[in-house]
Amino acid sequence: MLNKIKALSKDYTADAVATRRHLHMNPELSFNEHKTARFVADQLKALGLEPQEGVADTGVVALIEGRNPESRVVGLRADMDALPIQEANEVPYRSKVPGVMHACGHDVHTSSLLGTARILMQLRDEFEGTVKLVFQPAEEKAPGGASLMIKDGVLENPRPAGMFGQHVATNVPVGKIGFREGMYMASTDELYLTVKGKGGHGAMPDQLIDPVLIASHIVVSLQQIISRNRKPANPSVLSFGRFIADGVTNVIPNEVKIQGTWRCMDEEWRADGLRRMIKMAEGIAEAMGGSCEFEVVKGYPFLKNHPELTRRTKAAAIEYMGAENVVDLDLWMAGEDFAFYSQVVDSCFYRLGTRNEARGIVSGVHTPTFDIDESALEIGPGLMSWLAIQELNQR
Repeated sequence: MLNKIKALSKDYTADAVATRRHLHMNPELSFNEHKTARFVADQLKALGLEPQEGVADTGVVALIEGRNPESRVVGLRADMDALPIQEANEVPYRSKVPGVMHACGHDVHTSSLLGTARILMQLRDEFEGTVKLVFQPAEEKAPGGASLMIKDGVLENPRPAGMFGQHVATNVPVGKIGFREGMYMASTDELYLTVKGKGGHGAMPDQLIDPVLIASHIVVSLQQIISRNRKPANPSVLSFGRFIADGVTNVIPNEVKIQGTWRCMDEEWRADGLRRMIKMAEGIAEAMGGSCEFEVVKGYPFLKNHPELTRRTKAAAIEYMGAENVVDLDLWMAGEDFAFYSQVVDSCFYRLGTRNEARGIVSGVHTPTFDIDESALEIGPGLMSWLAIQELNQR
């Protein structure tokens, strides 16, 4: 079976690359993946499948049934949305949509899962159980397409015994795969602060309530919450990426807008940290004569890889790849809405190496020069097929 899968994955590599390039040239933003979903559904229909369309509006789900299809079910997920980034790469498959780019590898994830579907359809008479293919919208935007697909019943009828997700890794060389048991990725919350005061002429600060000064104190002081309250076992990050004080050299505005992100690996600390931030920000503003409106948009939970499932999956990957090509991953403070699946069913989220320093393919995700070594698309579909079949064999 392993050799059959490797041969099929090699045979379908050119198709996977062509699919990835088509998707890369035609990216769509979160909750707008209409053409992408139609393309995916058409590809699945061409394989003889009957996909369910319109799950969470633009999600697509399909079942590949082997022998005795009710014996065990595993789910395989790929996300489909792109990012609002202007691509800077000069490649033949450069994005044709101004200001929109597949800068996080979701084109790779989707094309890889379509490749997996091709392989499993060829082998469906040789394994028992059912593989549920989940093509998911809106990983990049709260509340996350995963949460909406779960609400639409994607984890029911049939319910997977386990879910697998694959994500590109720009820090892992192509040809290698990465795993981590247990806690892996952080929860993510968006923070929106509006600091209000009384603006006016910058030469007369005694007549004003300076929201720029208040906001500056808030940004600096909030870091104390982490440095003085976080337990060492609870890694967390508080970062502010937007600070808008729309005055000029001698005009202080009436208000300042601040936006940031709060990420951690513990739900109790996540909630406690937010309570402390709100209290501190409002207190500082009040003490300085102004006010602070503190809005929290709750994002994704932390992502946990089920230890036993991940150990089995890693062992299967070693069989497929060789021990020298399977690496251990560090904690990653990025967020990922696959975490919603991991909170409901046993899950394993692993990384597909795409880095090639010799070819200059080294840019990180969410950058305008992100790209991959496409030889990863010979590995990704075959490995996921192998992992799915190995998990179906668990009784």
